[in-house]
Amino acid sequence: MAALSRGTIFPADLVTEMFNKVKGKSSLAKLAPAEPMPFTGKEEVTFSMDHDVSIVAENGAKVHGGVTATPVTIIPVKFEYGARVSDEFKYASEEVRLQYLRAFADGFAKKLARGFDIAAMHGINPYAGTASTVVGNNHFDYAIQSGNIITYAAASADANVDSALAALEANGYQGTGIAMSPAMRSAIAALTVSGARKYPEFAFGATPATLGAMTMDVNPTVAVALANATADKALVGDFSAFKWGYAKEIPLEIIEYGCPDNDTTAGDLKGHNQVYLRSEAYIGWGILDANAFALIQ
Repeated sequence: MAALSRGTIFPADLVTEMFNKVKGKSSLAKLAPAEPMPFTGKEEVTFSMDHDVSIVAENGAKVHGGVTATPVTIIPVKFEYGARVSDEFKYASEEVRLQYLRAFADGFAKKLARGFDIAAMHGINPYAGTASTVVGNNHFDYAIQSGNIITYAAASADANVDSALAALEANGYQGTGIAMSPAMRSAIAALTVSGARKYPEFAFGATPATLGAMTMDVNPTVAVALANATADKALVGDFSAFKWGYAKEIPLEIIEYGCPDNDTTAGDLKGHNQVYLRSEAYIGWGILDANAFALIQ
């Protein structure tokens, strides 16, 4: 790899590896495929046909069907993470620097996966735990309206999933995926019939890859909530109505002086024989139709 300096871009193969790890930790990344995302964002347009098709007799008059076009603008959100490391990083061999870089990229991928879910599901800044003004209303907790919100009951957690699917079907959608909280997974595992486990595939912490015809993922990010807010138990939906992507160039900044993390306790980098690694990733997402999703909470 090239000598690392301020403004280095992560190698393309490392970015691919990084986002493969994101897909392994993020429910949304697992349930919906990524699409290319330019830094400037993109616009998705959904078309809904206002009528059914018309049968026309020979020489008969054609009719106006009508179409409603709904544009959704997807603007990438910047996620950043930084960490102090020993300044031996600067003087180490290329192989050792690559080890540092891979370790940092691995940690960054895990934090990015969690942060993506928390932001897009709940509109929360993961670091602060408060509502993000950058994300605004572009998240599932805001977009999904009361008609598609199912009240959770542990004793009937499986029926809750059926109710969520029924809400989708009433809107003309089929569920393709479900992101579930660990608490709901445990509730399903505990359900019994005639003294036997109703769903043995959930026993002893097991997490099946599918639930019925849906891809399933169990993730603590589902239940993250603002203070005094109701926590979600599951997000069910047709995830073709959710688009996301990332800008492929991920910069790595190597800072040698000052206190870039504003940590007065840690002090000046140079004074403590440290350098600071900071990276930024741009991820954009959009909910094309909130009626394609239901919450259990």
